[in-house]
Amino acid sequence: MKDVEKTSVERKNSRKRIRRRKRWTNVYGLVVLLLAVTAGITISYTFLFNISEIRVSGESDMYSAEEIVVASGINEGDNLLRLDTKKSEQRILDELLYVETAKVKRDFPSSLEITVTRCIPAFNVQYDGGVLIVSKKGKILAENDFITEGLPIIYGLDPSGPTLGKPVSSENEHKNEAFTELISTMVSIGDDNIAIVDLSDEHSIVVQYKNDMIFKMGNWNDVEYKLNLAKNVMNDDTVKGKKGYLTMIGSNQCSFRTSDSPASTPGIIEPTTQPKTDEYGNPIDDIGSGERNPEQEADFDRINSTTATTQPEPETEAQNQWTDNGYDYNSGYDDGSQWQNDGGYSDYGGDYGNYDSGTQQW
Repeated sequence: MKDVEKTSVERKNSRKRIRRRKRWTNVYGLVVLLLAVTAGITISYTFLFNISEIRVSGESDMYSAEEIVVASGINEGDNLLRLDTKKSEQRILDELLYVETAKVKRDFPSSLEITVTRCIPAFNVQYDGGVLIVSKKGKILAENDFITEGLPIIYGLDPSGPTLGKPVSSENEHKNEAFTELISTMVSIGDDNIAIVDLSDEHSIVVQYKNDMIFKMGNWNDVEYKLNLAKNVMNDDTVKGKKGYLTMIGSNQCSFRTSDSPASTPGIIEPTTQPKTDEYGNPIDDIGSGERNPEQEADFDRINSTTATTQPEPETEAQNQWTDNGYDYNSGYDDGSQWQNDGGYSDYGGDYGNYDSGTQQW
């Protein structure tokens, strides 16, 4: 009997079948992933992350926590993911007049926190229709026919369509920018000595202080620097207690005068011509004087020319402020020190740092 040898026949799959199987496997995997993501999103927006607790914090002596929550339009059970926090914040500001800021923050998985700050009357904005009382951020709190004592007065803003609870604004875009910069800076530096701000010309802003000092600030660029510079000048020993005018010169100088009348450049002496005299000091009249001495006239011209261009020597060591080019009032100082001459004119600014303590000179 012959042995039968068994052989296994290996079945080979075609390459096309393998590629087809892999393709369908990828499709099935993608479908399953999309279904899982969709289910997860649906559950998150319906069953998960629903609000179960609302906390209110901050400063609010006018409204209760319940009133603030109601104003936000948020309720327990609302979904955190579907919540429009910016819209809720604006609703609080619109509904509650004496709320200055509102912040709505999600606290996953199921809590919400609302933080508010209260409005504080900060400025009088006077215009043709009366006086607006506005907050530190410019929110209109009241409209009166009188000035509220103790608050700075803003003139020249010309507010357009003022509405309680809304920010005060002007049709002049530049005035809006100047007003915003000014009030934010005044609040941040805490300067309570400003009495009046005139914005009639936003490029030539005038600030009046409670000590009757007038500051011609110019435009609203670098407001914080300018106000701090004016404050430093007024606190200087040579200016403190005086009344007068401060004026910005350039971008980093502030001059002080006791009057608003125009003044010539300090320290510059105008050339003058001395009358010609003889050797005994008697005046000589050139017109119709008969004989002339050309050599003597040349000597007089030379002497007069020298007299007209020579700067006077300083009288004391403390007044030694002259340079080869005259009175130097901008030699690079900028932290509030000054040059001053007998005319009552002082200049501040620059970045001084070359002071010789031995000679007491710059």
